[in-house]
Amino acid sequence: MTTTDPDTRLPIAPLDTIQYEALVREELAVDLGSAGDITTNAIVGADVTARARVVARQDGRICGLGPALCAFFLLGPVRHKPVVSDGANVTAGTTIVELQGAARVLLSAERTALNLLGHLSGIATLTRAVVETVAEVSQARVVCTRKTTPGLRALEKYAVRVGGASNHRFGLHDAVLVKDNHRAIAGGVRPAVEAARATLGHLVTLEIEVDTIEQLDEALGAGADVVLLDNMPVADLARAVAMARGRATTEASGGITPETIREVAATGVDVISIGWITHSAPALDIGLDLSVSD
Repeated sequence: MTTTDPDTRLPIAPLDTIQYEALVREELAVDLGSAGDITTNAIVGADVTARARVVARQDGRICGLGPALCAFFLLGPVRHKPVVSDGANVTAGTTIVELQGAARVLLSAERTALNLLGHLSGIATLTRAVVETVAEVSQARVVCTRKTTPGLRALEKYAVRVGGASNHRFGLHDAVLVKDNHRAIAGGVRPAVEAARATLGHLVTLEIEVDTIEQLDEALGAGADVVLLDNMPVADLARAVAMARGRATTEASGGITPETIREVAATGVDVISIGWITHSAPALDIGLDLSVSD
C-alpha cells in the first residue's frame, strides 16, 4: 500500500519486503541465538495464544510497520489489523496495530519489532519537525545524507521520506558529488569539475562542495550544476546564494543545528542537507501490550 504524507498529500513509495527481510532475520537470529527465547519458552506453553496491541507511548509520526510486522511473521503465523499506516501522526496512547497469534511468537519477536518501529518512527518524527521549521521561512528542500546506520540505509532514508523530507544520494553509485579530498587530489575546483564532466553522461548532474566564496566563483565558472556550500557562516551563505542564483542549485550543509536551521533556510538556499535526522534521531517510545486470548 502506498503511503501518503498527511501534510503534503504526496504519495510515498512503500518499501518492498526484499529491502528489509534479511535484516529482520539477522536481528531475530542475534536475539534468539542458539537456544531461542529461553525465558518465554520456560514460562509460556506452545499452545497458548494471545492478543497484543502495539501502542505509541508518546506523540509522533509512525514509520516502519512493514519491517516490524515482518519480525512477527518470520516466527509464526500472526493475524494483524493495522489501525494506522506509515505517515500517520499519532498521540500518546494510540493503537498502531492489533495482533493475534501464538504468545511465544508475539513475545519473542517483540523487541526486534519495536526496535525497528521505534527507530524509524523517531527519524520520521524528527524529520517532520525540521521540515515544519524550514517551511515557516522558506521553500528550501530538506534532505538527509549518507550518515546512516550500517545496514539500515534503505529503511532510514524511507523514514526521512515519510517524515516529509527528501533523500540526497543513496550511495556513491547514483550521483556525482566532488568533495574536498577529490579537489585536493585533482589540483583544485576547476580541474576536479572538468575531470568529472569528461566522464559523465549528458543526463548526470554534477555537484561540487566548496568552502569559500572564491571556490564558489571558480565552481560556477567551471559549470557545476549544484554547489554544496559547506560549513559557511550565514553571512557568507547568503552571499553565495545570491551569486549562484540562476546559475546553479545551492545546497547548505555542515554545522547546521536545530537552533540555526531557520536562519540557514532564510538565506534562500535551495537545499538543506543534514545528517542528524538519521544518525541522531531519538527513538519514538512504542510498546506492546499483551493479553492471553480466551
